Amino acid sequence: MATVVAIITSMVVANATQTITTPNAAFVSYNLAAGANSAAITPVSNRAVLVMGVCTTSGGGVGHVSLQHSPSSGGVGGAMTWAGLESFSGFNSTITSGENSTAGTHIVYIDFNHKVDVQVNSADTIVIHNGQSSTMAGNVTLIW
Repeated sequence: MATVVAIITSMVVANATQTITTPNAAFVSYNLAAGANSAAITPVSNRAVLVMGVCTTSGGGVGHVSLQHSPSSGGVGGAMTWAGLESFSGFNSTITSGENSTAGTHIVYIDFNHKVDVQVNSADTIVIHNGQSSTMAGNVTLIW
């Protein structure tokens, strides 16, 4: 009998600590000339953020990462940490992962030709970069 009470008590305690929240999202459309960057995007801090990007021109493409933004604070530098899948480019998709705060560091390709990507912009922001020789368009969604 004591075992049954302990099991039920454990189940109630476990359920009492569970928190379910409605996800938040940010949607960023891009239409970038060759070599251009989007405006800086600041992901929420210290939470897992799903970053999904799609290219809707010239062959399309889609890529995604789970990203954590550890903010800079009081002169101490922060960083972006990520892991996910590059866009398909004729072969199997490849894994992308890293941790960095240096501007221009590649995070994930979101087009078929691996020319449009999400990059680190600073310790606190990311950008969409068009490395293609023509204008590219699409969108990036952040969910947390």
